Amino acid sequence: MGKSRSAPDIWIIIPTLLLLTIGIIMVYSASSVLAFREFGDSLYYLKRQLIFAVLGIVAMFFTMNVDYLVWKKIARITLIICFVMLIIVLIPGIGVVRGGARSWLGIGAFGIQPSEFMKMGMILYLAKMLSEQQSKITQFSKGLLPPLGIMGLAFGLIMLQPDLGTGAVLVGASLLIIFISGARLLHLSYLGMIGVAGFIGLIIAAPYRLKRITAFLDPWQDPLGAGYQSIQSLYAIGPGGLVGLGLGMSRQKYSYLPEPQTDFIFSIIAEELGFIGGTLVLLLFTILVWRGMRAAITAPDTFASLIAVGIIGMIAVQVIINIGVVIGMFPVTGITLPFISAGGSSLTLMLTSVGILLNISRYSR
Repeated sequence: MGKSRSAPDIWIIIPTLLLLTIGIIMVYSASSVLAFREFGDSLYYLKRQLIFAVLGIVAMFFTMNVDYLVWKKIARITLIICFVMLIIVLIPGIGVVRGGARSWLGIGAFGIQPSEFMKMGMILYLAKMLSEQQSKITQFSKGLLPPLGIMGLAFGLIMLQPDLGTGAVLVGASLLIIFISGARLLHLSYLGMIGVAGFIGLIIAAPYRLKRITAFLDPWQDPLGAGYQSIQSLYAIGPGGLVGLGLGMSRQKYSYLPEPQTDFIFSIIAEELGFIGGTLVLLLFTILVWRGMRAAITAPDTFASLIAVGIIGMIAVQVIINIGVVIGMFPVTGITLPFISAGGSSLTLMLTSVGILLNISRYSR
């Protein structure tokens, strides 16, 4: 192709590493009480986060230096492997149940979450598929239905776990790639209406989801049950004020707020670091999304552009859902905050995907 390679976009690296640093500090602050109570070691979650952060940074610098066209060659086999893992995790005795969902493969405290790998696998495959068949995307049956069918199959397998939050992120990032590749808005609007009907069906089919919806609308209807997490999250955010209670001074982490180191870590950030700390985190995500979209716009070809759109879409959708849940705008879904929440598969995969984004930025026109 005769591409010329330059230095990676420093304005993607800086916010990513700053978010990771804030995450490491806040994981320790949010989890120290819980870790001591459950494991007798207040550093338990911090140690795990450091391990996965190091693995993720190594993976990020590796993918930053691997030509993004490599992913085009292995996109199909990567997607097949992701589908196989999604099927295996559903087998009782193999898939590990955590938080009410059979979504983990592994032994003991260490494991991988196949649905996290599927998000990236789907982005790579859709980017390959749609960059090669872009002229067909305006046709409903030949252009739009095939990528939607593959996305729908992956979403269905994730919902069997069940994991609505991860499924929503996968669908959001996938639809963004499909839309940017040139799909007709009219077609997507019709499918959107069908999707809303299906979403309502999923909610009705599972009573616990309906409880989450009613708790979202009025958490005080069931303050010790379905509305408990939302109420405790708001109790954390409220006292934070402008500058917060101070690092390590959270009151809600003392067994009041469930999952303070994962799903609700932004509540602890707002409680300890206040409006200023929360705004800083949002600003860093905004810079990352802006520079990622810039990399997509200036990418050397359609495949690279669609990968960049998918990665940024995945990060943005996950941030919007997580913070929306924390501040009471969305029902509780169990989605982590990228680069900040405690986690293994999610953190490592996010940093790996940023590495791919950085590689694309090296070939910007």
